[in-house]
Amino acid sequence: MSDAVLEEYIATLVDPRGERVVRELDRVIMRTHPDFDLAIKYKILMYALDGDFHTWVCSINAGRRKVALHFLYGVLLDDPKKVLRGGSSVLMTWDIGFDEEVDAAVAAYVAEAVRRNPEYLADREGVLGRSRDAAAKAGRRPAGA
Repeated sequence: MSDAVLEEYIATLVDPRGERVVRELDRVIMRTHPDFDLAIKYKILMYALDGDFHTWVCSINAGRRKVALHFLYGVLLDDPKKVLRGGSSVLMTWDIGFDEEVDAAVAAYVAEAVRRNPEYLADREGVLGRSRDAAAKAGRRPAGA
């Protein structure tokens, strides 16, 4: 089933130059956690636990110039390589250029996201509030936004 979803996603890529990176990311993600459920939602390849695509773990979004590896609650992740950039209040993204190799550390980031999933599910509102407070304190977002 996941192979069919991957192939369907690849068939819709805006820029076929992203195919190699998408395939490699998928291979690393599924090797790291073979029990992921996979679906295309909002034109993004999403990986979820137990069919919970509302609080998916990570996703792949191939764009015109790069492939983005999103972590829904990326603010909880350690970022030893300093590769994650902010997205929404809790989402963080690792951008990978079409000509870049997929870093072996992707597996560690995915494994940590899976490990921290219960923590996020148990305290989504708290994680969101702390993330917004930290962004406001750092001047990245108005307080209360």
